[in-house]
Amino acid sequence: MAKQYETVIGLEVHVELATKTKIFCGCSTAFGGEPNTHTCPVCTGMPGSLPVLNKQVLEYAVAVGLATNCTITQYCKFDRKNYFYPDNPQNYQISQLYLPICRNGKVEIETENGKKFVGIHEIHMEEDAGKLIHDEWDDCSLVDYNRSGVPLIEIVSEPDMRSAEEVIAYLEKLRMIIQYLGASDCKLQEGSMRADVNLSIREKGQEAFGTRTEMKNLNSFKAIARAIEGETERQIDLLEDGKKVVQETRRWDDNKGESYAMRSKEDAQDYRYFPDPDLVPIVLDDAFLETIRRKQPEFREEKMRRYQEEFDIPEYDIEIITGSKHMADIFEATVALGSQPKKVSNWLMVETLRLLKENGMDPEDIRFSPEHLSKLIALTDAKAINSSVAKEVFEVMFTRDMDPEKYVEEKGLKTVNDEGALRKTVEEVIANNPQSVEDYRNGKEKAIGFLVGQTMKVMKGKADPGMVNRLLKELL
Repeated sequence: MAKQYETVIGLEVHVELATKTKIFCGCSTAFGGEPNTHTCPVCTGMPGSLPVLNKQVLEYAVAVGLATNCTITQYCKFDRKNYFYPDNPQNYQISQLYLPICRNGKVEIETENGKKFVGIHEIHMEEDAGKLIHDEWDDCSLVDYNRSGVPLIEIVSEPDMRSAEEVIAYLEKLRMIIQYLGASDCKLQEGSMRADVNLSIREKGQEAFGTRTEMKNLNSFKAIARAIEGETERQIDLLEDGKKVVQETRRWDDNKGESYAMRSKEDAQDYRYFPDPDLVPIVLDDAFLETIRRKQPEFREEKMRRYQEEFDIPEYDIEIITGSKHMADIFEATVALGSQPKKVSNWLMVETLRLLKENGMDPEDIRFSPEHLSKLIALTDAKAINSSVAKEVFEVMFTRDMDPEKYVEEKGLKTVNDEGALRKTVEEVIANNPQSVEDYRNGKEKAIGFLVGQTMKVMKGKADPGMVNRLLKELL
């Protein structure tokens, strides 16, 4: 009988925090920027420069810890992790080994087999390294220190996940919590959330873990899922052939759909950690923790429950809208301005999602304001514009957040509600289309649709289709 294998997975997730400045200096953390322009003596590791902790980093780390059910370490320190690498200007990275800020947490995920908890071993604060750019043309490597010193938290899970599906559910849960906290935008494509996958295989029923490999270079959920499946197969094939899995770091190539060894971890590197002598220990009192706890937002699960009680919108809509904190904020603010929840939800669920997809954007990138969405809904409710004009106005509003009332006024898009003028147009359309008129009189109901279309064309789309329909039937 063929052996049955089980995959055991743990993750190390790095999250770039949404502070305006770096972790130990006042340099900007903005993404992009000319190389080496967001730098100073501290983040380029100049001798004699002294780091000072950014308080906001500490607050975000504690907030994430509380939201993931961790115990907060009220007396914690920073340590130096010593290694030489060209993008690491001090030849050490300031991190936390002995007393990480958060420990022993857990998050709940939904899997096809129901709910499950994934343990969090620890969360620690650290600084990011610079970025090496390999110039093929001049055959050299260049260093950009803009990213050096950008604040990170590293969330280390327990080896509790058993499939790619569970890993993605865990990552989505983390991303949701962190985005709701406003601690990071968690954009994988910009590197503000990065995951390294530790994976091993063992026979089903076996207690001991197999030999694990670590996979790097994973910048999308799809790549993570493919890498897990690829590495699982590779390790099973090795075991089936009677070979051993080597403990090593591997790099995933998503284009080729395979991984290759980067460095072996036979003798796990000794980073000679020691407490950082330039940074004082952090002592957090209960009052500080209480302040952070009070500031915690309403998270997705609570929001979903409240929406079900307060708003008459379908469960599917609630799931999509609360899936993004930004979209949920827009929804709530527009409803607060007096718009009907179902109408707000329709604009978000249909037109907004369509335009996001067409433009390859995330819900976090929505630019239009609740005030303008509310005005657009009011214009359609008052029949000042018809639905096709409303869609046209919305597209412009989606691209550049302009005032729909002003736009409709300037472009002359108001619906013509003057019955006299409309009647005249309808009479002309009837006179110019004798064939359709005859068809309608001979019982072809569809013919009226053509006549409505012709009237709308003459009116440049600015008539109320209901009124056009009524007048046509009356005159015919």
